[in-house]
Amino acid sequence: MALIEQFHVVADHFPVASSVTNLIEGMFVKQDSSGNIIKATGGASERALGVSGDTKSTSLSGLPSTNDSSMGAFVNRVSDSFDETRASGRCTVYHSGGKFASNQYVAAPSTPWAVGLPLYVSSLALLTTDASTSAQIVATCTAVPGAYASGVPGIDTNGSITLGNYIEFKLEV
Repeated sequence: MALIEQFHVVADHFPVASSVTNLIEGMFVKQDSSGNIIKATGGASERALGVSGDTKSTSLSGLPSTNDSSMGAFVNRVSDSFDETRASGRCTVYHSGGKFASNQYVAAPSTPWAVGLPLYVSSLALLTTDASTSAQIVATCTAVPGAYASGVPGIDTNGSITLGNYIEFKLEV
């Protein structure tokens, strides 16, 4: 599970709510009434703030993986387990534009993936083409989900081992 920053405008940071669990890098976030980061839910009156650049979990890595491991291809510091917010209590939030690739998307949305489609936030903080609950466009699809090359020599895609399936998007929030 991961977010790959291809280009970004603002990498901001906010305190993350202590109640947040399984926030994976690449999920969309919002602020609660205290200004803390929580997962966005795609609610009708909700405004997503941006896409999370950090993972806060007890069991899942947010780092790219070429081997389908829950650990990722890279390993977080042992003392932090899978919580990249542990030391500072803050979460990186990308907003104000940029181009990203992420595997945090709804696998089979009601409207099939297509380049140029507006993207919304699902109830699980994932990218989706379904605007049934939220009218806020958070991104535009620039490449449909597909194998993403890791750069490690192999045969999966474009002469590389794949990192798995990723969607590419232009951030609109």
